[in-house]
Amino acid sequence: MIMKDRNGWDGKLRVDDESQSERRAVLANPEALEDPDYSDEDALPVEEIGPDEDLLEDEDPNVERLCLRQNQISRIEFPAQLGSTLKELDLYDNLIGHIKGLDHLVNLTSLDLSFNNIKHIKNISQLKLLTDIYFVQNRIATIEGLDDLVHLKNLELGANRIREIQNLDNLKNLEQLWLGKNKITEMKNLSALSNLKILSIQSNRLTSITGLSDLHSLEELYISHNALTSLSGLESNKNLRVLDLSNNQISKLENIAHLSQLEELWASNNQLSSFEEVERELKDKENLETVYFEGNPLQTKSPALYRNKVRLALPQVKQIDATYVRLS
Repeated sequence: MIMKDRNGWDGKLRVDDESQSERRAVLANPEALEDPDYSDEDALPVEEIGPDEDLLEDEDPNVERLCLRQNQISRIEFPAQLGSTLKELDLYDNLIGHIKGLDHLVNLTSLDLSFNNIKHIKNISQLKLLTDIYFVQNRIATIEGLDDLVHLKNLELGANRIREIQNLDNLKNLEQLWLGKNKITEMKNLSALSNLKILSIQSNRLTSITGLSDLHSLEELYISHNALTSLSGLESNKNLRVLDLSNNQISKLENIAHLSQLEELWASNNQLSSFEEVERELKDKENLETVYFEGNPLQTKSPALYRNKVRLALPQVKQIDATYVRLS
């Protein structure tokens, strides 16, 4: 699973081989990869910052956004005057092990501590204006410490060590929840999230779709790379526009005929074998533009005929796998 950007675990990016070759970076000095003592004599000198130097000394005291990505920051310490103005704090990819030093930053709306060494979510309950939290790729095992953040709209906890979805009942304004690449075995404790529009729970340990019956506002569900064998459990999610089921063990395309708003269905690398099921479940979907069925028996058993058969079954689609369909 690839995280395209800070919007979370995308899955939408499909780049063909030709595009990949065009975009591949070429090293001007490949010997640098083999020689640990290699140095480029023509390179500009690196500016070193002394350990006691104040990074914010010359900064505008009314700063609203502060980004200190990819450094070696291990402890959060900021001047008190930042508390009245700072709204976005980005400490992505550092060495932070504990969430401390944020007490005075009460006007924060966005906090990014992704790619650090955090084990526990705590000491942020006073940040009541937060709408976006990014804690991707840490060591978090338990969802906790969020009860007072009632304005939260986007919560990203992908690539952690979470085994259970819990402690989200107060987050009634939450619209996006990203839990990909954890150790979750069951979708539960989601019923309070009535405004949830996007749920990403890719690369976990799910064997069935459960716990979504109260999520009537859900528009995008990413549940690829699990161990699903069937498509039951989506009866109440009639507003789904994007459904990603790729890399599971689903053998029948069924129980999605009622998803009238469906625009994109990704079902690559399953066990789907019936074009009749494809037509039955999807032909009447007027908004359906994209389908992915590659890696299924649908495609592997008759690769020469596969694309035409999908076009005949679903004449409305504009994209089959990574290929756009030429409109007649």
